[in-house]
Amino acid sequence: MTIEEKIKSAETRIFKAVFPNTTNHYDTLFGGTAMHLMDEVAFITATRFSRQKMVTVSSDRIDFKRPIPAGTIIELIGTISHLGNTSLKVKVEIYIEEMYSDVREKAVTGEFSFVAMDENRKPTPIIK
Repeated sequence: MTIEEKIKSAETRIFKAVFPNTTNHYDTLFGGTAMHLMDEVAFITATRFSRQKMVTVSSDRIDFKRPIPAGTIIELIGTISHLGNTSLKVKVEIYIEEMYSDVREKAVTGEFSFVAMDENRKPTPIIK
């Protein structure tokens, strides 16, 4: 499989419903909850690409463009955005979908960096 094919096959999509127990006093998704979900999707994407032990080393930037209201569906999409020797970056986007219409818009974008680890918890080359 080529690198491009591996990158494409590692793309990860997860859907969630935004329920009141995940919202703040403005009735929108907690930012920390969004970041938690984004890191999880990024980890799955990184692992699916490398099939190695991966650890998060940074969240490089997270831009909250729109609030995510309770009672909506969100889709998180993780894609490989950069490959290094022992590290890679994953871009994660969150889209809001209204439950009872076709309205869909991007709400959050972030990028996470991961490092591949060996059995001694030391950085190891990503097998490409």
